[in-house]
Amino acid sequence: MVQIEDKVISLDIFTQRFTCDLLHCAGYCCVEGESGAPLEDDETVILENILPTIRPFLSESALKVIDKEGTWAVDFDGDKVTPLNNGRECVYAFYDGSICKCAIEKAYNKRLISFIKPLSCHLYPIRISKYKEFEALNYHAWHVCAPARELGKTTGIPLFRFLKEPIIRKYGEAFFKEMEEVEKAIDAITN
Repeated sequence: MVQIEDKVISLDIFTQRFTCDLLHCAGYCCVEGESGAPLEDDETVILENILPTIRPFLSESALKVIDKEGTWAVDFDGDKVTPLNNGRECVYAFYDGSICKCAIEKAYNKRLISFIKPLSCHLYPIRISKYKEFEALNYHAWHVCAPARELGKTTGIPLFRFLKEPIIRKYGEAFFKEMEEVEKAIDAITN
């Protein structure tokens, strides 16, 4: 583990090679799981506000869930999450052929909204656990990301570099630069 500010970071985030391979994983991280994507408190309000804009990109079954349950839910751990459609995929997911994609991100890419997607989705497979005095950043090594690990071996991109944009979104550029310094120190020790 490494500490930057009040964040404790798993070494896997620096050493694991990772590059999403959507053609091979088919966006399965939006489908599998015990509950929806974790949400920050402010994201619940954002989801309520952007729903009219993203509605056209959502399936009828997803819209029924949202109309019944709302734009966000509370899971069995008491955490705010995206609701699930049929107990499986996130309600904000849609299928482009056989690949599961994010309707929120689609609206963002079309410049209809300024919110790219929930931070937990953007940062995945990094998961943040919040404690009273610090946050822990851990790598969630899930079987559905096996293609990303394989492609990562080819590209050689460390997980934290692959996730540069969401890390900066969450913690800022100075924090990312500190992560780059940690990477240099790890490289000096291991090489």
